[in-house]
Amino acid sequence: MADRQCAGNILRIAGAVILPNLGGIYNGRLTRQHLQTWYANLKFPSFKPPNAVFAPMWVSLYAGMGYGSYLVWRDGGGFAGEAAKLPLIAYGTQLALNWAWTPIFFGQHNIKGGLIDIVALTAAASACGVLFYRVNKTAGLLFVPYVAWLGFATALNYAIWKLNPEKEKAPKDEEKPSSSHAKSS
Repeated sequence: MADRQCAGNILRIAGAVILPNLGGIYNGRLTRQHLQTWYANLKFPSFKPPNAVFAPMWVSLYAGMGYGSYLVWRDGGGFAGEAAKLPLIAYGTQLALNWAWTPIFFGQHNIKGGLIDIVALTAAASACGVLFYRVNKTAGLLFVPYVAWLGFATALNYAIWKLNPEKEKAPKDEEKPSSSHAKSS
């Protein structure tokens, strides 16, 4: 019986760690499609790390947040547990914002949209870390490096936005009307 319980816990932990990385894998593929074309032609601040830093950083941060979500799920009574409900909703919210950043920034080439997303993400991740800490201290502390990285990533996104105003892509539906469709006074 104990072996089954241990195996079940290992599978739950693995699932919790793998889940956030699934979005990271998808977004990594999307990022690679734009690295040598659009991204390589941007201007960057002096503090931008080499591109090779990002993948291992995100794998470790996703693993930490995933394990933290397992601890909150376990100690907070599962998805139906009163203590776990709000922290896990916050977790899902920040994870959705996290996964949205790459399609906005890289997929749409929308630097300002990425900045708006990452500011909201940093706030949501910070709140999630606090809520996790109330259920399980280790789970909350696992968010400290994540929020620190998000602070750095926000500064990087902001600097890229300021350095590349001409690279900001205008939405397609904001085309000027042709003269035949213009209103006459």
